[in-house]
Amino acid sequence: MSVPAAPLYEQVKDHVLRRIRSGEWGPGARVQSEHELVRELKVSRMTANRAIRELVQTGVLSRVAGLGTFVADLKVAGHPLQLRSIAAEIRGRGHRHRASVVSQGRIVPEDEVRARLGLRGRARHAFATVIVHHENDVALQVEERYVNPAAAPDYLGVDFESVTTHDYLMDAAPLERVEHVVRAVSAAAPIAALLALEPGAPVLLIERTTWSRGQRASFARLHHPGSRFELQGVFDL
Repeated sequence: MSVPAAPLYEQVKDHVLRRIRSGEWGPGARVQSEHELVRELKVSRMTANRAIRELVQTGVLSRVAGLGTFVADLKVAGHPLQLRSIAAEIRGRGHRHRASVVSQGRIVPEDEVRARLGLRGRARHAFATVIVHHENDVALQVEERYVNPAAAPDYLGVDFESVTTHDYLMDAAPLERVEHVVRAVSAAAPIAALLALEPGAPVLLIERTTWSRGQRASFARLHHPGSRFELQGVFDL
């Protein structure tokens, strides 16, 4: 059975992303206008507009009124309220994602983690992973994640270099509620080493608690280098 072709706007996005990945269009380079894409790729203006608009929304491109559309700066921008796989975010920018598992096992968690996971009484253990996510081989995030075994009993058997914790948990423990806390902190030595920073360097820390099926499912500390990451968002009121 033949594989159906991707929608035309996705093909236009792939055309732009290929030229970025190849290095033909580097950061700050002006990309083809919608008119040029229409003429070269034989697509409608609406199709070209949708492709460019979605690449702008994901941070790959930026528009400057009166000047055109350009490849965005390599500083990574994340949405403060959006819950998305980091691999999907990185690939959406046309870059390569790679995950390295530092540790994966069963632990007796500290009091804060027990409280975040709602572990009480005889529920003494939690599952824990530490994973470093890279964008184009540069460390972008250290993910410390703790999981309630009752919410995802098979967590420790998953290869998290092949699938993200986000994607696995979205299937195993579908979200009902999410709580975010965002703080600027100084990098502790172990986190600094994993992010290739000097100890004490500024780090943006996102603490995220999730609920599934009426119980607390996971708690994560997501550490990002302050020099290579920023939060941004657009909100309709």
